[in-house]
Amino acid sequence: MMSTPEIYLGLMSGTSIDSIDVAAMTFTGGKLQLLGTHAEPIPELLKQQIVDLCQPGKDSVQLLCETDNQLGELFARAALALMEAENIKSDQIAAIGSHGQTVRHSPPRSGAIAFTQQIGDANIIAARTGCTVVADFRRKDMALGGHGAPLVPAFHKTLFSDAQTNRVIANIGGISNITALPRDRSCYGFDTGPGNLLLDAWCAKHTGNRFDNKGAWGATGQVCHELLDQFMAHPFIGQVAPKSTGREMFNLAWLEAQLSDRSLEAADIQATLVSFTAQSLAGAINGLKEPVDEVYICGGGVFNDHLMAQLQIALGYTTLHSTEKLGLNPTWVEACAFAWLAYQYINKQPGNLPSVTGASREAVLGALYQP
Repeated sequence: MMSTPEIYLGLMSGTSIDSIDVAAMTFTGGKLQLLGTHAEPIPELLKQQIVDLCQPGKDSVQLLCETDNQLGELFARAALALMEAENIKSDQIAAIGSHGQTVRHSPPRSGAIAFTQQIGDANIIAARTGCTVVADFRRKDMALGGHGAPLVPAFHKTLFSDAQTNRVIANIGGISNITALPRDRSCYGFDTGPGNLLLDAWCAKHTGNRFDNKGAWGATGQVCHELLDQFMAHPFIGQVAPKSTGREMFNLAWLEAQLSDRSLEAADIQATLVSFTAQSLAGAINGLKEPVDEVYICGGGVFNDHLMAQLQIALGYTTLHSTEKLGLNPTWVEACAFAWLAYQYINKQPGNLPSVTGASREAVLGALYQP
């Protein structure tokens, strides 16, 4: 038993809405030690409720509150499952950092009210686990004029920056984002566009599978270059950073609207979507201010072999690596990031980077929920 709580748990559910990822870690002397991980599947009915909440017209206050409660219970169950598996007691945990599930994100733009909403009641997580919970990480940054996203670059900077190389960390979740880590130890980053979100949605509709395993189905199709050009012409792709996006902008309804006057095989559309993810991500990396020495990938997209091959071609000479090479499994980077953000909160340290989000200043992010 530790004399003082030193373990931090991170709870993460991303745009793909496939599972709640949990990571237990310690962070001492600037070094992260990963103690254990757990993935809690999100039931299909609950996933559909989340998708409905992301779509104006299908949402309601009743649905929001019910889903907030159900997700709170599921996040708590995920944390407890890892605690039991690793024999971690609640009094050993300094805090649980819970990202929650984003159901609406409206970044700063002319004529619109900026807001972001994550659900998964942190009161329930605290009550069920007996642990202090830090949640609601994004809204302080938005209150300071920022996008509230992406938040992982601050963690990437702490863990992955190197004085000898210009590195890029590319996270391919439902949405893709990059963190630029120049060797001068500065940091900036932004969302680049779709990651797995459109790939998963199209695959589920036409094959019944939740995702295209290793990109095998997409690899059977032929890219439609006219459609790819149409995708790449989306205003977000060329938008100047800081910028952030989500399911509100890129979703199955948007995709089907793009296809309204085209007759293509489903596999060809999947292949084109793979190229869209690869080209938009590679274009952002190749357009950075510094020459890029190394690119490391994390998130579910790293397991899509076809996507990785297309991304390698689009990047040209820069060789891709998994963050595994830097000592952290690509599956668990984001969950660790939110454990780290809880660590930052408890230690009264900033969690955001204005160079990434556009906020007016650094700030301690999150709100505290006691058991």
